[in-house]
Amino acid sequence: MIGPSWLWIPLTLFAAAAQTVRNTAQRRLIDELGTLGATLVRFLYGMPLLTLWLLGLLALRDFDSPRPTWDFAGWIVLSALSQTAGTALLLRAMAARSFAIGLVYSKSEVIQVALFSIVFLGEHASPLTFAAIALTTVGVVLLSPRAGTGISRGWTDPAALFGLASGTAFAISIVGYRGANLALGAESPFLAAAETLFWAQLLQTLMLGAWLSLRNPTALLGAIRAWRLSLFAGGAGASASLANVTALALESASRVRTLMLIEVVFTYAVSLRVFREAISRRELAGIALVILGVGTIVATSG
Repeated sequence: MIGPSWLWIPLTLFAAAAQTVRNTAQRRLIDELGTLGATLVRFLYGMPLLTLWLLGLLALRDFDSPRPTWDFAGWIVLSALSQTAGTALLLRAMAARSFAIGLVYSKSEVIQVALFSIVFLGEHASPLTFAAIALTTVGVVLLSPRAGTGISRGWTDPAALFGLASGTAFAISIVGYRGANLALGAESPFLAAAETLFWAQLLQTLMLGAWLSLRNPTALLGAIRAWRLSLFAGGAGASASLANVTALALESASRVRTLMLIEVVFTYAVSLRVFREAISRRELAGIALVILGVGTIVATSG
């Protein structure tokens, strides 16, 4: 797949901004729809945009639609399941404590992506990469609940547990999307991302929609009633995913997800200005260490 060597950078920055908008809109839906209802919104209301984008690429550029393989299907199932779990866990983390802190805990995803990429995608790790992992781990410890609660309790805090679990799920999904892009072998990174996301998100919509229709139809009906905000959240989520997965077709997973950490800056701006949540100096120090750790990964990426 061919594209300018720098194109993944603006795509990733756009994905970070759009993802922050999506998270903000989804959080406002949690009280009304619950965690799984708000999760469904991301997938269900993103499908129209994904469908139009894929059809537009096939029509306007006269691309030949690539033939999916069993390897591609396996990566899609892995990505769809893990991303659904990651989204639900992230929303639980935000609801358990703080919009910003829940998301920062989930950013352990960046380190986990680097580790999973070593195992599943054959990327190499340097001593500086392991140093970055140590720095980020210290940063996450500093982001545990405020002084007086203790570090051991911090790791059992609901926001920490849900956030770290969401990071693991998202890391698996990112490696899966990268693997799906490579297995598809499309002639364009934009087409690879469109095909990959269309099938993954269709699977996510059908699975979660069927589950809610059986177990919690009230949440499903609520998602339909709240269509205005849901359409906004779904559109922002689909835009973020398209940009992110396209970047993954152009650059390694660890570099893309590391640059995505700029989302933390966007999120804290939202947390302070929209939700008026206080951020302590200790938490800011933890964020600084996280940024330093993932910055080191960027510097050592190939």
